[in-house]
Amino acid sequence: MIGTITLNPSVDRRYNLKTFEKNNIYRCNQYSATAGGKGINVTKVIDQLNEKVCAYGFLGGFSGDFINQHLKKKQIQSDFTFINGSTRSCINILSDDGDQVEILESGPVIGTDEIVNLMNKLSNKMDSFSVITISGSIPQGVNLDIYCKIINMANNRGVKTVLDTSKETLLNGISGRPYLVKPNKEELEWLIGNTINNEEQLLKACRQVLKMGARNIALSLGSKGMYFIGEKGSYRVTIPRVEAKNPVGSGDSTVAGFGVSLARELDVIDTLKLANACGVANAMEMETGQISLNNVKELMKRIEVSSIYYGGREIESNNF
Repeated sequence: MIGTITLNPSVDRRYNLKTFEKNNIYRCNQYSATAGGKGINVTKVIDQLNEKVCAYGFLGGFSGDFINQHLKKKQIQSDFTFINGSTRSCINILSDDGDQVEILESGPVIGTDEIVNLMNKLSNKMDSFSVITISGSIPQGVNLDIYCKIINMANNRGVKTVLDTSKETLLNGISGRPYLVKPNKEELEWLIGNTINNEEQLLKACRQVLKMGARNIALSLGSKGMYFIGEKGSYRVTIPRVEAKNPVGSGDSTVAGFGVSLARELDVIDTLKLANACGVANAMEMETGQISLNNVKELMKRIEVSSIYYGGREIESNNF
């Protein structure tokens, strides 16, 4: 089974407009509200890939009930810690010309007893997991080292972890030696404190992150694909162009693909193909955290994975 952790979930509200500008009022006929937060999206995609999954995190208030009922309707297993505060909402406004605005609420304040409750649940269930995915921001009241503590707990029980977060939370999590981290270019630049202008700098930056503690790094570059550096070698992933309907949640879908691949013990090539196919497939759907298995299968045939012999030859200086 795969465990997913979402400490700061949300109700994701999407509004599709022809166009939008400041200081105007718009009527919208195309909108939706779905159970969201990065780890919730991961959970939904793992379920769509027909892998057993159980979701953990904090839920509270009307929005928390909405998320809990949404997962129950999909018959997705969960064991959330229910809190006194209210789960946040996040708003995504999309225009027909491709522009978008995201408004992310900070979320509730979590109490000490609620944190202890969650950690006890994870400790009691840890032996049933082969993989744990840890996604998103940390809510108020929770120390920055919580992801490190969860990763240490998993490592002590032989469970692989996939970490997808940013800035101080990512830096703290890396110190726990997660099996895989999945930053984007901006997050990688923040970690190393420098801008990245070419492939050689990118690969050196990835090696720095490995020295910080991560065992593998999957660097997401959006439509430009991915670089994977770690214990299984160094690879460049090229993805096909598709007609994107809603790119929100594509990174989470990629994490889901990694989690499923690790649970199934796929080789590194098939792992990279499945993970990236899930990310692209999500962008082809209107709903966040949604994929078509047929699209995933077809995309895997079109994704190219090539080995990079870092240190064994001169690296081309491709600009980003």
